[in-house]
Amino acid sequence: MAKFLDVHPTGGMNEDVLKKIQNELPDEFGVTTENIMYNIEDDKVFCLVEAPNKSAVEKHQAKYGITCEWIMEVKLTSYS
Repeated sequence: MAKFLDVHPTGGMNEDVLKKIQNELPDEFGVTTENIMYNIEDDKVFCLVEAPNKSAVEKHQAKYGITCEWIMEVKLTSYS
């Protein structure tokens, strides 16, 4: 599966909610959240996800009421 990086506002989510999302199993769209980077003060969240395609990422975020500013397929230099 492909890796995608997306960015969006926090949407009112706090650290506890972000950690819960981080630990969820793959959803009905086939999306698994691999890592979440965020800054609550600047209202920004960056999600690294594994997904079958960009549309699945859009649907995954929409179920949380989020519209991404951008979604980009990425490659990683390190797999841990």
